[in-house]
Amino acid sequence: MSSTFIRHAQLADLDQIMTIIHQAQAMLKADGSPQWQNGYPDEETLKNDVMAQQCFVLMVGQKVAGTATLIVADDPNYREIFNGEWKVNDQPYATIHRIAISKDFGGQHLGKLFVSNLISHSYQNGVHNFRIDTHQLNQRMQHLAESSGYIHRGKIYVSEPADNHEDNARLAYELNL
Repeated sequence: MSSTFIRHAQLADLDQIMTIIHQAQAMLKADGSPQWQNGYPDEETLKNDVMAQQCFVLMVGQKVAGTATLIVADDPNYREIFNGEWKVNDQPYATIHRIAISKDFGGQHLGKLFVSNLISHSYQNGVHNFRIDTHQLNQRMQHLAESSGYIHRGKIYVSEPADNHEDNARLAYELNL
C-alpha cells in the first residue's frame, strides 16, 4: 500500500486540484445538488487558498487524491445560525471548506481519512473546535461529516453564487474535542 498523508498544496498542484474540483462539481450535478454549480469554487479561489497556505492536498503515494481548504478564523457565514445553535461560540475553530476526492480514488473512504488528518493537524496546533457545512442535497458530505463525529447544529447561509436564496442554505455541523 502507498503512503497516504496530507501536505500544504503548492501552486504546482493547482491543475490537479482544479481537475478534482471539476469532478466534484459534475458529481454534485449528477446527484441533483445545486451546490458548486455556478462556477464556485473557481481557480482564483483555490489559488488564493494555496497562497494563504490554507489549501491542503491528500497524497496517496505521489498522486494528489484530494483537496480541502482548512481555515482557522472566524467565518462570517457562521455568525448567524438558524434552527439551532453552536455548542462552543467563544473559542477558535477550524473550518473545512472545498473538500473533494478524485474520482480515481473513489470508494476508498479517503474523505474520512482526509478529514481526520485535517482535524489532527488543527488539534496539534491548539484548535479543538471544528465546523463544516453542506447543502441539504449533498448526502455524501452529510455522511462524511456525521461519520467523522460532527453534530448537526442548524442551518446557515453562505455567500457563494447561487440561483436563489435557498440554494445558499447549508446544514451546519460542529465537532468539539
